[in-house]
Amino acid sequence: MNISNYYWYFSGALTPKFCDDVIAYANSQKEVMALTGGYGREKGNKPLNKEEIKDLKKKRNSDLVWLNDTWIYKELHPYVHEANRRAGWNFDWERSESCQFTKYKLNQYYDWHCDSWDKPYEKEGPEKGKIRKLSMTCQLTDGSEYQGGELEFDFRNYDPHMRDESKHRIQCKEILPKGSIIVFPSFVWHRVKPVTSGVRYSLVVWNIGSPFK
Repeated sequence: MNISNYYWYFSGALTPKFCDDVIAYANSQKEVMALTGGYGREKGNKPLNKEEIKDLKKKRNSDLVWLNDTWIYKELHPYVHEANRRAGWNFDWERSESCQFTKYKLNQYYDWHCDSWDKPYEKEGPEKGKIRKLSMTCQLTDGSEYQGGELEFDFRNYDPHMRDESKHRIQCKEILPKGSIIVFPSFVWHRVKPVTSGVRYSLVVWNIGSPFK
C-alpha cells in the first residue's frame, strides 16, 4: 500500500489535566505485565512460564493497565478521525479496542513491532473478523520528565531486525511535548527505546475495521 504520510501528529493537543487524570486513574487500577504477539491472543488467559517470560522480555518489557472508559474515548476519537482525513489515509474503521495505559520505567522498552496482524481476529466478540487499521499513541508525560524512551518509526515493509539500515528510521520528536498525539497506520513498524531515567507514561489505542480489500 502506497501512502504519502506515515504518521500524523497533534502537538500538545490534550490538556495537562486530562493527562494527569488518566495517569492517576490508571495508577489506581490493576497493573499487568505487557504481552506481545505469540504470548497474548494465542495463549488466551493461560499464565506464562518462566522461560516464556524471559523470552518475552527480549522483545518487550513494560507494565500496563487496560482502560475502557467513555470519557477517554470521547476525548481521543476526534483526533483519530481528523488524522485519518488530513493524512489522506481515509481508512474505514468502526471501533476502538481497549486503551492500553503503558508505563516505561528504568530499562523498560518495546522493540521493533507493528500493531496489525496477518489475519483478522478469530475469537468471538466485537473484534471478530476485524483488523487493526489505525494506531494512536498519546504522550501523558512531558519528554523532559524522562530520558531515553524514544519513539522511532521504520517505514520499510518488513521487520527491521532483518536488515539494519538506520537511514530508514525516523525518531518521532513531535511526540515529546506532554499531551501530544501520534496517529499512524497499524502496519507501520515502530519501537520504544529503553528508558534510561524517569518514567514514560503513554496511552495507546488501536482502531479496528474490516480487512483492506
